[in-house]
Amino acid sequence: MGASLGGRGRLDAELDKAVLGALFSESTVGLHVLDTQLRLVRFNTAARYVKAFALEEALGRHPREWAGDFYTGNYEKILLQVLDTGVPALDVEVRGHLSPDRPELVLSLSCFRLEDSAGGVLGLATAVVDITERTRAAARLALLERAGGRIGTTLDIFRTAQEFADEMVPALADTVVVEVLDSVLRGEVSAPGTAMEYGALRCTSRRSTALDAERYLPSIGEAVGLSSATPFTQCLSDLRPRMVEHLGPDADWLKREPVRGRRLTEAGAHSLLVLPLTARGAVIGVAHCYRDRTPHSFDEGELALAAELADRVALCLDNARLYARERSASRVLQLSLRPARVLGHDAVETAYSYHPLGAGGDWFDVIPLSGARVALVTGDTAGRGLEAAATMGEVRAAISALAVLDLAPEEVLERLHALVTRLHGERLRRADAMADDGRQDTTCLYLVYSPVTRRCAVASAGHPPPVLARPDGTVEYAMVTAGPPLGRGLAKYGTAEFDIAEDSVLLMSNTAMLRAVSDDPDEQLSRIGDALLPIGRPLQEICDEVLYKLTPEQMENDAVLLLARTRSLGPDKVASWTLPNHPASVSEARTRTERALADWGLEPHAFTVTLVVSELVTNAVRYSDGPIAVRLILDGPSVVCEVTDDSSTVPHLRHAEEVDEGGRGLYLTWQVSRRWGTRPESRGKTIWAEVALSEDG
Repeated sequence: MGASLGGRGRLDAELDKAVLGALFSESTVGLHVLDTQLRLVRFNTAARYVKAFALEEALGRHPREWAGDFYTGNYEKILLQVLDTGVPALDVEVRGHLSPDRPELVLSLSCFRLEDSAGGVLGLATAVVDITERTRAAARLALLERAGGRIGTTLDIFRTAQEFADEMVPALADTVVVEVLDSVLRGEVSAPGTAMEYGALRCTSRRSTALDAERYLPSIGEAVGLSSATPFTQCLSDLRPRMVEHLGPDADWLKREPVRGRRLTEAGAHSLLVLPLTARGAVIGVAHCYRDRTPHSFDEGELALAAELADRVALCLDNARLYARERSASRVLQLSLRPARVLGHDAVETAYSYHPLGAGGDWFDVIPLSGARVALVTGDTAGRGLEAAATMGEVRAAISALAVLDLAPEEVLERLHALVTRLHGERLRRADAMADDGRQDTTCLYLVYSPVTRRCAVASAGHPPPVLARPDGTVEYAMVTAGPPLGRGLAKYGTAEFDIAEDSVLLMSNTAMLRAVSDDPDEQLSRIGDALLPIGRPLQEICDEVLYKLTPEQMENDAVLLLARTRSLGPDKVASWTLPNHPASVSEARTRTERALADWGLEPHAFTVTLVVSELVTNAVRYSDGPIAVRLILDGPSVVCEVTDDSSTVPHLRHAEEVDEGGRGLYLTWQVSRRWGTRPESRGKTIWAEVALSEDG
């Protein structure tokens, strides 16, 4: 009996007898006593309730006669090993089935060798505990934990549904099919209602253990309608799971499900679970799981487990639906805010490629400026969704407004910086605002090119510099010192200026595209150069080639690419001269203007153009002191008239009264011009006006 006080004779014997009596009559652990031939000689009361063993007529019999399926496993091996070595075996799992169509039972077996006082072997004692429920509970908990980490890793409805099917098979079912409402795939909410109102269900995932499952499984994307009075419609009507424990081919409702019923019959399904997928009051779809190879049917515990997993995947699917809806709205907003088309311009030939992958805040723009110049803009806002797209729209609108003022590039970015800072402050004051460290950086590259001087002026707010490919085949980054992203730090920006040869190509892109190429600027430039050269090809062909070569297969963000081939306006399209600040200069300016228009063959427009020039020169003579510069530019369908003086006073359009002697100059200019304005110079200002050469202009 092991350690005891000893020396108490009769009391020890009585105690031993009491212990044995308790073990055989009151213990909850099944106890078997076997002789050296492994024949059962004794068992206790608890052993009768271990369902794995039939002990009614087992006394004197070998375990192979009463242990059934369990003896074919490691049960016999354990018994023989302990009998031979005397080393106990503790808490060894033994598995088996009462019958082929019944679930597996799990036993915990501990085995000890019995010896007499001389060390002779008397037999074996085994303690048996049925741990089936405990093992099943542990397996279910493990499945829940594993599925919790593997379902919903993305915001893609099809991927999420497939993750659910992969976890369910073969852990719980032989085959799983997930069907989602068409409206959910469009990002819409389907409120609970009559199942027949939902319309078609579309297969989003399937998984089976059968090798020939393709012949009866639905294809991904296949839509199947609902029929009345079936487990599928009942499940979607009251949003409660259904279990068909024993499913036979003669079930009446199978005939009302011509597609699903036929497939269940072809698969040989004998037990079925139908699970509603609902989340946040919305109906997502339905999942059905069945067994055709596992011999035993589903039970209530497995139904509860499957229903809990269905609730989890439904929430993940609804998250994906919400993301798809916001992404769709963001994409529509983003596409509506970018240029519908890029108009042609005499200063540059442009081409662009836009490869949308995420609803982000990447944009580009081509903005005509005064003096035949053009502004090329690219930028991006980190993040995705409506907020990024809205920020992009705000910044792009602000740039278009600031461009009209003809400010230097660094001044444009400084004003944008102030705007973005203010907008970010407004968002922080909202109740649902993110913390400051969650701010989304907004970058911008603003470049101005003049075809008259063939000179570029560019400034950067945290954006990669443009790539310049020259006609001689050299490719380099433009030397631009990048300031902070818009809304970050101090608004300290600088403008870099450089000359550029005619027929050069400027490449501007969003940040994500360059980072996808490489983090090394030298490698970026090398790969860009390989795609750009030779630059004599059609520009759109070059643009597409760059996109094809630089966009990786697994690009996660939008790719935005803007290319511009520079043109120049030579002396044959530009006339300029400097006049003294004297009233007589008005007449001279008119004469020279008529001569220039005659050289261009534009005599029919001489009256209008000379009227504009004379009024602008008159205004300069009146309000400035120094020399006056006049320039005419033949810019496609219009003539640009520019007058520069040393006064920084900006003129304002006003409507003169009938009795006023002056004040009509700018009003007349406004009446006959397509558009007019002023721009600041390093000393003084330039007043300009565009006169259309045709009614369409």
